Amino acid sequence: MSAFAPSLLLLIPAYNEENRIGPVLEDYADYFGQHYAGKFRLVVVLNGCRDNTLGVVQQAEQRHPCITHSEFTGAIGKGGALIEGLKLAPLADLIGYVDADGATPPKAFHDLVRSLETPSVACAIASRWIPGAIVHHFQPENRRFASRLFHLFVELFFRMRILDTQCGAKVIRRHAVEIIHERLTLADLAFDVNLLYSLKQAGFAIREVATEWSDKSGSKVVFNLRTSLNMLLSLIRLRLIYSPFYRWLGPLRPVEAWLYTQLRAPQPIWHDKHTGAGAQAGAEPKPDPTTSRSE
Repeated sequence: MSAFAPSLLLLIPAYNEENRIGPVLEDYADYFGQHYAGKFRLVVVLNGCRDNTLGVVQQAEQRHPCITHSEFTGAIGKGGALIEGLKLAPLADLIGYVDADGATPPKAFHDLVRSLETPSVACAIASRWIPGAIVHHFQPENRRFASRLFHLFVELFFRMRILDTQCGAKVIRRHAVEIIHERLTLADLAFDVNLLYSLKQAGFAIREVATEWSDKSGSKVVFNLRTSLNMLLSLIRLRLIYSPFYRWLGPLRPVEAWLYTQLRAPQPIWHDKHTGAGAQAGAEPKPDPTTSRSE
């Protein structure tokens, strides 16, 4: 990047990550402090944490002024945390996110940022499934099978021709986020599909970038029948949103809410048509990260 590098906001959603997030915050703050010419800030979005994740983040904030946090006391899901975090898009030229486990190292995320030097590209996403990708430790076989099966359904429903929708590292231009934000409603693990399909439908170009990635132990995601049904339900819901029949399905919203409750999944977020604000049960924010720390 040149000396006129765009400002960059990195979001890290976190749910009970006290044992993993500390080194990740240190690595990203140190790397971008040394290797990025533009303004860099990192916001951790805490999602219903019941452990000491907040304490670990606050310790990192004391060492690195670029780090702040936003806390939601309810379990709003990874997607819900990112939908809330993306409301901070006006603060930077580029907005990205990575997982709290450090599966994507800072240099690999920086490669995504560099790929947006091409003006026509609005979003760059890390991919483990294209030539040039380096995967140090693969997921267990059952998770790889579930991932590929999920990809099959994504292609069947949406035909985006993206090989890896679920890798947890993406960077988006601010204007693209602002245009599609009100279309982001899936608070669960299908959020990435919601994001990418919304970008595609709005006419934005997406680039897959071969990444470096390692599977990390301690994942909070358990792939079982309930998780699979939840993700399938979310894909069907997203497909219906973009169908001509969706406006007639309002009376079925209580059934939808019941299904998500039975699957113990985060509820979809409904955006107010007038204010653009999202609403979800249990989403009670703590202080705004834009004001919690002086610049």
